[in-house]
Amino acid sequence: MINKFEIGTLILRVVLGLTFFVHGLVKFQGGIENTVDWFESIGLPGFLAYGVGLVELLGGIALILGLFSRIVSVLIAIIMVGAILKVKIAAGFIDGYELDLALLAMSVFIAINGSKAFAVDQIILNRKKS
Repeated sequence: MINKFEIGTLILRVVLGLTFFVHGLVKFQGGIENTVDWFESIGLPGFLAYGVGLVELLGGIALILGLFSRIVSVLIAIIMVGAILKVKIAAGFIDGYELDLALLAMSVFIAINGSKAFAVDQIILNRKKS
């Protein structure tokens, strides 16, 4: 039986996954070269755009499915800390890093607690135990 905590965590996991999947998809649909150029314009190595885009795209799918949720959430948390410190902090809280901070909190929550409800990881683990 799924408890309220797991239902709440499932909602966070799916919303976080969907959010990052769409962000990653947009990076690749719009031409990842644009993101590479933007990374370089703010002083980051351009190749990081590929890593960030892949974590967002594939990590978003993994979160939605409940696959490697803790690991993906740690990677997303790292991306959010970088986004806040490198890009958003100068704009302040409102219209700056407020959304990034909320996404960071969601990812840290899932990294700490995991998410078992309707998760592929749990299906695999339950089959191995049987």
